[in-house]
Amino acid sequence: MKAIVNVYLKKGVLDPQGKAVHHALEALGFEDVEDVRVGKQIVIDLKKESMQSAENEVKKMCETLLANTVIEDYSIEIVQ
Repeated sequence: MKAIVNVYLKKGVLDPQGKAVHHALEALGFEDVEDVRVGKQIVIDLKKESMQSAENEVKKMCETLLANTVIEDYSIEIVQ
């Protein structure tokens, strides 16, 4: 089983890397870009039988290590 975790800054938290990418895209002629937010993706291989227990364990991982929940949100997708 595989867990895909996407971690990204909460709305309202300044994202300097996103701003830099946004300006670079505009400089390259992509004028329709309104905003850019940069995050990270973490892929975890798990030895779990149940999707629910896998999701619960990955949520604990996010809450304790993978995401700074003060300034970041995350989403979890479990795939087989």
